[in-house]
Amino acid sequence: MKKFSLLFILGLIPLLNLNAQQIEIPMDTTVTTQHSVNINGKSVDYTAETGTMPLWNEDREPIASLFYTYYTRNGVKNTENRPLVISFNGGPGSASVWMHIAYTGPRVLKIDDEGFPVQPYGIKDNPHSILDVADIVFVNPVNTGYSRAIPNEEGKVDREKFFGVNADIKYLAEWINTFVTRKNRWLSPKYLIGESYGTTRVSGLALELQNSQWMYLNGVILVSPTEIGLDREGPVEVANRLPYFAAAAWYHNALPAELQKKDLEELLPEVEEYTVNELLPALVKGGFMEDSKKQEIAEKMSYYSGIDKKVILQNNLEVPFRYFWKDLLREEGGFTVGRLDSRYRGLDAKEAGDNPDYNVELTSWLHSFTPAINHYIREELNFKTDLKYNMFGPVHPWDRSGNNTGENLRQAMAQNKNLDVMIQSGYFDGATTYFNAKYSMWQLDPSGKMKDRLSFKGYRSGHMMYLRSEDLKKANDDLREFIANSLPKENEPAKY
Repeated sequence: MKKFSLLFILGLIPLLNLNAQQIEIPMDTTVTTQHSVNINGKSVDYTAETGTMPLWNEDREPIASLFYTYYTRNGVKNTENRPLVISFNGGPGSASVWMHIAYTGPRVLKIDDEGFPVQPYGIKDNPHSILDVADIVFVNPVNTGYSRAIPNEEGKVDREKFFGVNADIKYLAEWINTFVTRKNRWLSPKYLIGESYGTTRVSGLALELQNSQWMYLNGVILVSPTEIGLDREGPVEVANRLPYFAAAAWYHNALPAELQKKDLEELLPEVEEYTVNELLPALVKGGFMEDSKKQEIAEKMSYYSGIDKKVILQNNLEVPFRYFWKDLLREEGGFTVGRLDSRYRGLDAKEAGDNPDYNVELTSWLHSFTPAINHYIREELNFKTDLKYNMFGPVHPWDRSGNNTGENLRQAMAQNKNLDVMIQSGYFDGATTYFNAKYSMWQLDPSGKMKDRLSFKGYRSGHMMYLRSEDLKKANDDLREFIANSLPKENEPAKY
């Protein structure tokens, strides 16, 4: 049975006036509830704390209120050996909802085994949550979830403090320091996990926490990573598309019979080898490639992608992602395929064209996530507010200049021998493709001296690979293994 504590509101700040009524920004709040979940066959009692915590400026004035949900396992006597996982989603502008109620948290969406929405909406226990081995806090950056910037006396917000690659990293590091201090977790092993743009965020935070907050991590997990500031433009970017094309085409039975009969994890290494050893060197020659070679390359690309050779030649061997999503199943029912997860099929107004009308996978996800998170926070976690829960908040324009987050992560690893990195990617993700994730891992440490501290895990799903039931279990088990392997032995010094 769940026991609910009273809402303790330390302070409220008005957001706006409407007909003499105010919607309030909860500034410094705590709501705790008690729960139990069965994980891997064992009962785990836990406390869920949800609330808001302020961010201050240099004059010690509140400039933002960040919403969080914090899960701790009950009965842990000493937290110095209890890992703390700090979780972010991406966007930028996305709430920390996706991994919260679909991946690592103790409650997950009611969806079918492949991740498609079902009704009635809602959530259920997550038998694979990592809460058995680690406490977790899900953090919502400014203007996402119930997090908000606090207007100054003139009613304005200094957007430069929040909405950019480096501003985002800087203020979140300050907030994490406050959180860790308040919750007495300085002695705990600490991990950052970020998804999509969240991987840019946590890569930068790894160094910012070390250099500005003097907080050292044990691990960083990159789920469906972005380019994290690493260059892969030109022929590399074009060539790297092919393994993803092959995976998506294989899923939809759009490849030649001899390829379809191969298992996906037998097929992809073959395509990867061709991409690196033959396609990339050929693309480097650009328009000076011999015509016979161009014909040969187009033939092979068609073979591995399911796209007509003529189309590939018409695009000078550079088939755009959007054209692929529109064209792959054009002759097979006129369906489009999803960007973030190409297992999903959509219907456009016209079969003709170069771009899908909409992102079918995101539409599907919002279908199930939005009602679930709104109900869960209010009714199960007992956090009540009239603020709208921003699945995607107003954070644009976003300053993307000065993105050195990949190099920041490398530097953090070099400075901290205890810091390991794991990458998790879905093979059918067309936005942050699995092969680009591998490429980023290869380029992250050019010296190769830290490659034993970098690992990659692939899954038979898309951007949110955990939506597929089989991968939910596998991905959480991979997290458990990563945490266990990255914890140093007792009294083991951090030195080279």
